[in-house]
Amino acid sequence: MATYESELIKVALPYWEAEAEIASRFFSSRPAEENHIFWLKAQLWKELHPVDGYFNGIHKELSKLAEMFPNVDKEIDRHHYRFLLEQMLQEFNHYVLLADILEYLTGRKVSVEDTIQLPQERRLQEVRHRYATSGSEIDRAAVLFTEGGGARLFREGRKVEGGKLEEMIAAAMGVIYEDEKNHFREAAAEAAGLIHSSEELQRMKRAVEEISCQRVAMRREMFREPMTEAEVEAFIQEMKGKVEAGEFREGGW
Repeated sequence: MATYESELIKVALPYWEAEAEIASRFFSSRPAEENHIFWLKAQLWKELHPVDGYFNGIHKELSKLAEMFPNVDKEIDRHHYRFLLEQMLQEFNHYVLLADILEYLTGRKVSVEDTIQLPQERRLQEVRHRYATSGSEIDRAAVLFTEGGGARLFREGRKVEGGKLEEMIAAAMGVIYEDEKNHFREAAAEAAGLIHSSEELQRMKRAVEEISCQRVAMRREMFREPMTEAEVEAFIQEMKGKVEAGEFREGGW
């Protein structure tokens, strides 16, 4: 099972690091306020609309939790219910932190109407929805494993330095990173437990690669294309080579 986990992580790593490189180049370019506003609106949409097939929007998920409450310690384990509540609280707190930054930039109260779903994000939702609703547990596990992109955006965002705006970004990203940095490991372990053959492993790896590739396209659009498509592809291929050669590893596996 540990081997399956490492195989899945190896497939995703080059794409996750491409997300990180895109974000790093964006933040280091000292972007104009309008570009910060652009990515914040796009990321806020993502915070309010988690992965379709697992989470269908914070409002809907909260309604489900309210409906589940009478069955706590009956049909629903109280520890699991607490976990679900904590998960929703984290997701909403991420929205709050980023919305505060957008409000600082715009100088006015913001609302959910200020969020935007960009075309590449819409495409990502379509790809993930196709896998999440295919009827295959292998496909569904691949969706959960790739959610968040290994927290690479937040890893890079917490390093931002500068004035008040940059301090706010780094602080928010640091909180989100701490909340999400181990999610991919937990999801990798869960996914690995579903794999019982080389065919199933290959099926999951194909799904991981397709979803992760679209995640990179989403990040590139969100951050106003700090890398060309050719640069992104070259970076991913270079990272694949390093991963295969053992020159780049995610610590702890």
